[in-house]
Amino acid sequence: MADFTSGFWNIWIIVLTVLGIVGCALLLWQQSSWKVSKNDQAKMGNTTGHVWDEDITELNNPLPRWWMWMFYLSIVFSIGYLVLYPGLGNFAGTLGWQSSGEHDQDVREANARYGPLYDHYMKQDLKLVAADPQAQAIGERLFLTYCAQCHGSDARGNKGFPNLTDNDWLHGGEPETIKETIMKGRHGVMPPMGAAVGSDRDIDNVANYVLSLSESTHDPIKAELGKSKFVACMACHSAGGRGNPLLGAPNLSDKIWLYGGSLDTIKETIIKGRDNTMPAFGEFLGEPKVHVLAAYIWSLSNRPSNAAAR
Repeated sequence: MADFTSGFWNIWIIVLTVLGIVGCALLLWQQSSWKVSKNDQAKMGNTTGHVWDEDITELNNPLPRWWMWMFYLSIVFSIGYLVLYPGLGNFAGTLGWQSSGEHDQDVREANARYGPLYDHYMKQDLKLVAADPQAQAIGERLFLTYCAQCHGSDARGNKGFPNLTDNDWLHGGEPETIKETIMKGRHGVMPPMGAAVGSDRDIDNVANYVLSLSESTHDPIKAELGKSKFVACMACHSAGGRGNPLLGAPNLSDKIWLYGGSLDTIKETIIKGRDNTMPAFGEFLGEPKVHVLAAYIWSLSNRPSNAAAR
């Protein structure tokens, strides 16, 4: 990555930009100043000498003056733009304009306008916020903006990204726990367990035993053989495979799978492990927005009501 952040690329962009502008200016000047010699004009008349289909002749008329002046003005405009605004490598422009500065200004204006509304919800219990229609609408917009890329617009997740509309939670589904997850993020790691389990046959047996915990299709003989080897997994998933929310270890006794519940996928997980990260949004969004977002996400798998919230 050091090659892409060195001073060379700054110079490279400046050179390409300047050459592009100068090249356009020279081409325009050449095309507007070149004239046909008298001898060629006598031979070809007012044509370039190019003829197609026997009677289609290319005339040698000059470019329209208004078009040429528009082209010259665009070149002058581009030079002025590059002096005032960023465009020449690391040169920030004489006005010092930055898109990040404009974004920060928009954020400040939005916070001044909507901050009191978020502060109002911040003082309320999460379940009470989840029962508020206006808060739900705000939470949905926040979700579609910041969460839908991973969890889907319908919040049903995808391979490696949890479904938020059921009641299966890796770290717990209480409103405060969901809020903590959004604020601080999560890092879920399952180490490669192939060596701890044993041979390829042992891994196959354990995978069948894991499938048997949720009464999924499996080989009962292999599952029985893999039961004793599952001891290597019990520290996280518990003896019955019901998981551990304190560790984020998933429940293996249901039929809800984060990466897929086929035999091959489970064997792959045992051999290679899994490593997944949800980024923290607390610093980026701020607690008041996270509070409303957490209430909305909790409501996706629960039915909030004003009476229950009180």
